[in-house]
Amino acid sequence: MDQSKPVITPLSSRPPSNAASSTIYEHPQLYRQLIGALQYLTITRPDIQFAVQQLCQHMQTPLLTHYESLKRLLRYIHGSSGTGIPLNKTNLILTGYADADWASNNQDRKSISGYCNFLGNSVISWQVKKQTTIARSSTEAEYRALATEAAEIIWLRQLLADFHTPQNDPTTVFCDNTSAIALANNPVFHARTKHIEVDCHFIRDCIKKKHISVHHICTDDQIADLFTKALPNSRFKTLASKLTAATHP
Repeated sequence: MDQSKPVITPLSSRPPSNAASSTIYEHPQLYRQLIGALQYLTITRPDIQFAVQQLCQHMQTPLLTHYESLKRLLRYIHGSSGTGIPLNKTNLILTGYADADWASNNQDRKSISGYCNFLGNSVISWQVKKQTTIARSSTEAEYRALATEAAEIIWLRQLLADFHTPQNDPTTVFCDNTSAIALANNPVFHARTKHIEVDCHFIRDCIKKKHISVHHICTDDQIADLFTKALPNSRFKTLASKLTAATHP
């Protein structure tokens, strides 16, 4: 890949061609080895987390289109090898972003959850995960993403307290779905939310105990969008620049 041409984004935002979409890749072991190595790289490269998560779902029987996507990811990494997480001298306030892409999986229509958390201006944790059950609305998908994020925030607050950096105020979590925010702040349960009652109780308990405070953010500023879908070039560059920094031009 040393002579490969770099690309701007880890994944293409366009669907694969029909010709390659059903052809099985003839070297699945190589595919698995490369994906396994890339999983370690995501520890310091949040910008490739979504791409790796998507490719991991095809470890058993990768298709040619999956291998082509893997090669594109390697081209992106080759062109951004000097990228890392900046650790700046700043405040030690914890903030989080949670998002979901509703019914985005074409095979089973399950949603993708994503979150990232910052200590000051430095990102310290992130995750991409396919939800285990099918969400019946975008509100439900976003709410489940909030529940996952709330659990991470609780753990981070406890960890920071052990490091003598207690978070005295509720941790702000940003979400771009107004219905999910209203559901989180409404103490009254409705029949249509009964099937996610556990998540409802958990988030509302976190809010009641002042562990978190959920606030709205416009979609254009939702950093967690980077962890839920393949983005166009300009959008990806804008969000990735808020997570990582290049160590050289």
